[in-house]
Amino acid sequence: MNKVHVLPPDVIAKIAAGEVVDRPASVVKELLENSIDAGAAIIEIHLKDAGKELIHIKDNGCGISRGDIERLFQRHATSKIQNIEDLEALASMGFRGEALYSIAAVADIALRSQTAGAKEAWSVHVRAGQRLDLAPAAPSGAGTDIQIRELFFNTPARRKFLKSNASEINHITGIIVPYALIYPDKRFVLTHAGRSLLDFQPASSRLDRAAAALSLEEKHFLQVSHNYPQEQMSVKAILGNINIQRPRRDTQYIFINGRPVEHKALSFTMNDVYRAVFPPGIYPVFILDIHVDPANVDVNIHPAKREVKIKDEAKLCSMVRHLSEDTLMRYGEAKSMEAGPASFYQPASMINEPPGTDFFGQLPDLFKNAGTTLPAAFQAPSGGDLRTKFAGARFIGSFVRKYLLFEEGTSLFLVDQHAAQERIMFEQFHKQIETGKVEVQHLLTPVLIKFSIPERVAWDEAGEKLKEFGIETALFDEETLAVHTQPVLLKNIENAVRTLLSGNDIARCDRATIARRACKASIVAGDALNPQQADYQRRQLIACQDPFTCPHGRPTVVELKENFLDKQFMRI
Repeated sequence: MNKVHVLPPDVIAKIAAGEVVDRPASVVKELLENSIDAGAAIIEIHLKDAGKELIHIKDNGCGISRGDIERLFQRHATSKIQNIEDLEALASMGFRGEALYSIAAVADIALRSQTAGAKEAWSVHVRAGQRLDLAPAAPSGAGTDIQIRELFFNTPARRKFLKSNASEINHITGIIVPYALIYPDKRFVLTHAGRSLLDFQPASSRLDRAAAALSLEEKHFLQVSHNYPQEQMSVKAILGNINIQRPRRDTQYIFINGRPVEHKALSFTMNDVYRAVFPPGIYPVFILDIHVDPANVDVNIHPAKREVKIKDEAKLCSMVRHLSEDTLMRYGEAKSMEAGPASFYQPASMINEPPGTDFFGQLPDLFKNAGTTLPAAFQAPSGGDLRTKFAGARFIGSFVRKYLLFEEGTSLFLVDQHAAQERIMFEQFHKQIETGKVEVQHLLTPVLIKFSIPERVAWDEAGEKLKEFGIETALFDEETLAVHTQPVLLKNIENAVRTLLSGNDIARCDRATIARRACKASIVAGDALNPQQADYQRRQLIACQDPFTCPHGRPTVVELKENFLDKQFMRI
């Protein structure tokens, strides 16, 4: 067994850097927060090779004095807090004093800064954590200019795990956009290799900025806000109306005291509000801006400060649910409204079914986790015998436009209509792709899709690959993509294209993965099928190579046996 020994300082620095800086987007986040804390009104971010070669950030904030520059790259050197009590009244983004120390350990940094009223600027050069130079520089006005070069040059293993430029830029824009949403009065600029990707001019309102940042129009949103003095909380929400649907959750934003965070409970609450009217795999757009007493928030539980803990979390989720449901129920009455007082109960949404206790009313919940912990009576069919059995089943009805009911002998088969259609589409589409015979439809009028920035970057890199799948596209203008052909099998081509361009390294994906994503995004759910259509879907499903699971592993068919029903009615 090796003896215990103290690690050298350079190894400690690299380990610490790994907790804070894992990709170029991490660097952008830390430096962007520093610029915001410095009161900058204009923040420019310039990249080369998606930040692997250069991350250059300029701002017009308060600047850094010579004395502070000398301490800037020391670990736990910060101007944000002085003692532990300051954490309970934290008003800044950063506070640990680890960011610049960590970045400097794995990169080459040149920084120049000038404070307001100073006659000269100061510059410093740091490489691999070692300060190489500190000298006066020509005056350039208040603000800071920092260039990060050769990120991870001394940790090649970390550099090797970086993704394609499209993916890394997707992560970087995913950092910038939330701050642009919550600080509409600031200008944010992003360029890559000299090409403009983002240029958010100061906006007159948060709604105006939301429309610009999310490639939507103000009419697509509902606004609501409410203060809760007793709980020392306030909630402001910008909600996409129910016609704005996305195949991913990447246009959902939660802010706690001005800080963008990931919060599972709040995210679940918001998606649950929309769930009754959205098909599976489709998500709403929303922006939640929540302010609570800083003493009731712990922002120090995650190395990158992405997660927070909130006191009375359940109460907050209840308030957010009530506020959002009330706004959607009143959709159409007014675009911006002040809500009445919220009470802490879970109100019935206008789109929820009335509560019931009958057996069939419980079916969706019973099948929610099917395939993992189903009771014996609810078994996903498998094997040739059950395939034969289901092949002879007779359609007897449908339930809540989600489940098709078939009977055969003493078995009742319940088919998840959405999952079954996804399986059928996937196998047909995948076969067409593999044989190079994708059946396409030439559109008389092209489908126009307004780009998000990550989607545009992904299209620039891999747009030609879409042709392999029957999707021919071209630029309509700098912000809009025109789709000229689409596979006959894919009904919702906009969702399919958005999914394929959502930073998933489409150029590297295998054909089966792309077919799976496209089919999932293209499904149009909630259609009522007549008996002939239902039986046709059953026959198509039986013809599949793997009929009893969707491409993502969920069951398509569940068998309910007669003896289970007999037990429910106490016949046995």
